[in-house]
Amino acid sequence: MNNQYRILFAEDDKALRDITALFLRKNGFTVDTAEDGNEAAAYAEQNRYDLIILDIMMPGKDGKDVCRAIRKKYDVPVIFLTALGEENDIIDGYEVGADEYITKPFSTKLLLVRINALIKRYHGLLIKDGKLRIGEIEIEPARRCVKVSGKIVSMAPKEYDLLMYLIDNKNIILSRDQILDRVWGMDYEGCDRAVDTHIRKLRTALGDASRHIETVIKVGYIWKD
Repeated sequence: MNNQYRILFAEDDKALRDITALFLRKNGFTVDTAEDGNEAAAYAEQNRYDLIILDIMMPGKDGKDVCRAIRKKYDVPVIFLTALGEENDIIDGYEVGADEYITKPFSTKLLLVRINALIKRYHGLLIKDGKLRIGEIEIEPARRCVKVSGKIVSMAPKEYDLLMYLIDNKNIILSRDQILDRVWGMDYEGCDRAVDTHIRKLRTALGDASRHIETVIKVGYIWKD
């Protein structure tokens, strides 16, 4: 990926803000930093960003309020990077409009992977109205909403994440270990058969559109347009 993109990173912990911004700049991004929610909201109002990273618990406006304000202005990938790791916190984060939710402590390499995937999706796959369409599948990432042939499909958060990871890497064979690392996280200690279980659930949810997901025997899975 050509990383000529501009990122806003809002974090009230100066040490974390500085080291993460330095890491992103070394990987080719232009980075603006904000130390509180009010400053982040002002930056987002004045500038156009390719991706925004927000802490939730910040002085002034919290990250959720900033995300809501951003969503009213324009469609941009938003990542919450926060210490709030309870299930209800994560669900609430997605409901206010986040595209990704990463809990602290975090891997900067994993953050970079998710940034690249989101930017790739938004710049390469989304059409003007903020929806991704693949055949009869329509996805609205800002709401994590999936429709097949015009009907909303119900799927668990992990199945949605799995779907987006497959789409982001279309026509690439993905091993179960790769999927576990990217969708479940590197700290996951369960069986890799969890991937097979969620693939089955995803196929059931997608119905006829599940033809895009192909099994590669003894290896993993591939998404084909």
